Amino acid sequence: MHDFGFPPMGGGGFFNTMSTLFPIIFIVILGIIIATFVSNGVKYAQNQRSPQKSVFATIVSKRTYVEHHSSHHANDHMHSSTSRTHYYITLQFDNGERKEYLDVKNLYGLVAEGDTGYALVQGEWIVAFERSVEGSRERAY
Repeated sequence: MHDFGFPPMGGGGFFNTMSTLFPIIFIVILGIIIATFVSNGVKYAQNQRSPQKSVFATIVSKRTYVEHHSSHHANDHMHSSTSRTHYYITLQFDNGERKEYLDVKNLYGLVAEGDTGYALVQGEWIVAFERSVEGSRERAY
């Protein structure tokens, strides 16, 4: 009988390394997922607790960010995919400062770059925008 350098049934080398590494990798990935959920929850709570303030500003830009999540289940040959679009509006204030806010009240389609008026902001969110009649651009449709 030839000995190829592998221990008989159940052991050694690669398998011992994998049985040690797998739980560590699993715990690290689980920790990252939990940390992400906690971080998002803390951000949400901070924004929710922040006072609302009305500021005079001009909308200088709008942008979207699309998150894609997909998974493939090999056993039943299923593929699922989801996406979520985040909308952001950047305001410029009278002092020249600019700040980007997450649109949580679906204002994105109702405002245009160049619109001037009063924005109601809460933490990192923009929750309302009232266009100033004298500051708005005239649009021809």
